[in-house]
Amino acid sequence: MPILRKPDPARRAAPMRLRGMLRKEARQIIRDPSSIAIAFVLPVLLLLLFGYGISLDAKHVPLGIVVESPSPEAAAFAGAFEQSAYLSPQRFGTIQEAELALITHRVDGIVWLRSDFEEKLLAGAEAPIGVIINGVDANTAHIIEGYVNGAWLSWLQHHAAAQGVEQTLPVQLQQRIWFNAELRSQNFLVPGLIAVIMTLIGALLTAMVVAREWERGTMEALMVTPVTAKEILLGKLLPYFMLGIGGLALSVGMAVWQFNVPLKGSLPILFISSSLFLIASLGMGLTISTVARNQFVAGQVAIIVTFLPAFMLSGFIFDINSMPRAIQIVTYLLPARYYVSILQTIFLAGNVWKVILLNSLALILFCAFFLGVARKRTVKRLD
Repeated sequence: MPILRKPDPARRAAPMRLRGMLRKEARQIIRDPSSIAIAFVLPVLLLLLFGYGISLDAKHVPLGIVVESPSPEAAAFAGAFEQSAYLSPQRFGTIQEAELALITHRVDGIVWLRSDFEEKLLAGAEAPIGVIINGVDANTAHIIEGYVNGAWLSWLQHHAAAQGVEQTLPVQLQQRIWFNAELRSQNFLVPGLIAVIMTLIGALLTAMVVAREWERGTMEALMVTPVTAKEILLGKLLPYFMLGIGGLALSVGMAVWQFNVPLKGSLPILFISSSLFLIASLGMGLTISTVARNQFVAGQVAIIVTFLPAFMLSGFIFDINSMPRAIQIVTYLLPARYYVSILQTIFLAGNVWKVILLNSLALILFCAFFLGVARKRTVKRLD
């Protein structure tokens, strides 16, 4: 005869205990303004601050123009710079005045046409042009150099056309810009900023919330109840996952409608990959909370271990390929590196499956690792 086993009362009560944990965490979120602020106010502030405050585009660059001997040819050359949308030329009578303006940071560069410019140009001889650039900011200096070369080539072509000759260059450059044809830095920065925001929401929220429960003594009360360690983790994970998804929706909405960042990929794919990264971030926060049982310590550790690496080493602002080789190896240990790659691909290039699948696989491994560590360290002990 088959042996009939009575259902385990503890197993039957597990769904009820989990629902109780979820209800407790939901009420705690509603009663805690800081959680709502981190999930919804912080993304808005960061997006507005970085979206409008940080730009990799050099526009309206102040440039000094020195024309020692006014002439039609010199005026036409100077006019080429005044027609540029990226330069803001300022006229100076002498090179000494322009150099003083460069030293006092009123201009970032100088274009110097000497008194014999027109004479040598009309004689067919070399007419040298002096260009002085402030090299304190090397990136801006390279950009200004490119703008000056572009304005010079534009004037050279117009000058040749006015003389009735064809200007021949040894190389003909044909540019095709893929994925960000407008060359807007916001299209590059805003998707990467979403990764930083999701890192803060996931890691900071869970790390500080659990640490606060240890400080208040409510975690000890949970430990003496029949609820299991697994149910405690799920009770902490699921409500803050939903809170993070709300922050994600707000961030994506602002990126598309506020900053006009194109979303060329699939919204469901964006949701799935973001869910993987959010779970990994929540796992990092839970892992931190098992080590630091003080809110201040947990917050500091979360910022140092998650936010700063995500900001500096994920490719959000700084190109990973330009970093030293040792730092490049370290970036492979950061979930934000893979999520930034997914975000920039989905927003600007579309559903490039090779990029999305490989980086999503890495995020799955991070999810398993951090949740596994958090589960192993979460035991029902009061020591």
